[in-house]
Amino acid sequence: MRRLLLVLITASPAAAGSTTLDGTWLRDDGNARVRIAPCGDKICATNLWVGDTSKGEAAGDKLVMTLSRQTDGSFSGTAYDPKRDWTYAMTVKRAPGELNTRGCILGRLICRDVGWKAAD
Repeated sequence: MRRLLLVLITASPAAAGSTTLDGTWLRDDGNARVRIAPCGDKICATNLWVGDTSKGEAAGDKLVMTLSRQTDGSFSGTAYDPKRDWTYAMTVKRAPGELNTRGCILGRLICRDVGWKAAD
């Protein structure tokens, strides 16, 4: 889940019901399949499948995100991992059929970028 957290994902603060990030996404390392969808007034990224669980990620793990659209079309805000009780600074950029995410902790001192492809 830590990878998912530092990775993912999304939404317009006004309307969590529908974002351009909704859908099922495959992580670029092939180790995770994630569903991004509204959850209450937030957006959740939920692991549907995880190949290597040695780093603590599991199916069903979630990130709860509060993001807003920026003038450049990206989304930024926070993502909360309830399993670890961690909050990340998140930035998500969308291009046709792909997402690029950046998750940061410790005042943006430690960051990780991850690519995602739309699942068919």
